[in-house]
Amino acid sequence: MSANGGFGGQSMVAPLRRVLVCPPATAGWGRRDQAERWRELGYLHPPDAGVAEQQHQALRKALQGAGAEVICLEPGNNLSLDTVYVHDPSFPTNQGALLLRMGKSCREAEPKHHRTFYEQQGIPLLGEIQPPGTVEAGDMVWLDDSTVLIGRGYRTNLSGIEQVRALLGPRGAEVLSAPLPHGGGPQTCLHLMSLLSRLDERTVLVDLAWLAVETVELLQERGYRLIEIEAAERASLACNVLSLGNGKLLAFAENLKTNDRLRSHAFEVVAVPGSEMGINGGGGPTCLTRPLLRG
Repeated sequence: MSANGGFGGQSMVAPLRRVLVCPPATAGWGRRDQAERWRELGYLHPPDAGVAEQQHQALRKALQGAGAEVICLEPGNNLSLDTVYVHDPSFPTNQGALLLRMGKSCREAEPKHHRTFYEQQGIPLLGEIQPPGTVEAGDMVWLDDSTVLIGRGYRTNLSGIEQVRALLGPRGAEVLSAPLPHGGGPQTCLHLMSLLSRLDERTVLVDLAWLAVETVELLQERGYRLIEIEAAERASLACNVLSLGNGKLLAFAENLKTNDRLRSHAFEVVAVPGSEMGINGGGGPTCLTRPLLRG
């Protein structure tokens, strides 16, 4: 945790204390000019702003119920519907935040918007990914408090990973990379966190069939217990689960079998509807949240 207590916690599983979200209205879901871009952005169907807002309110209530302070991102210029997936444009550490560079061109304004937020909050900035590098935080997973695993795919490239290594290495963090599959191709949103989510200090939820062999071996070498998702729930983002800490998880209610499997392993699953705010645009509970403080 940082000295001022407002940010930090290099963990995916420590109790969530402070989190940034972006309501659909802020991301322009209720604006016709934005909503009409749904095909271009890869959404499954035209967005229903009213349903999305109701679901997002349930998400915020669940986060608050878990003890987290919930902060809503302010509106800004040149933002797209995808701004609701607030996890991706930046990456906080114990010493400050990295501003990333999005692999999806329509999201290029979001890191600058996060810069404004961090400056307003007094959170230091450690650096910014520069062209030709691209990095999205959905590809970045803390394996422990000093090791970051970064997925290399269509959203995060080698240049971006090397820049993260140059920024975090001198600050004591080891940066490892993991290859991602082609999946549905460049137009789909396949992040590392689409394929694995840390649940606690020793357990990882995985889409085993889609993980690279070397990633599976790395997790096994580090002693993690792997729980597989229900394969039929892949498209509804069953593997994208947010740890709230102390064995409590936030998941989409649509993934009944995977959620029951998690409960059978003694996890408490807080399920919220995600059909519109998440599944439609390809983002799960983790994508919809930017943890700022854990511990």
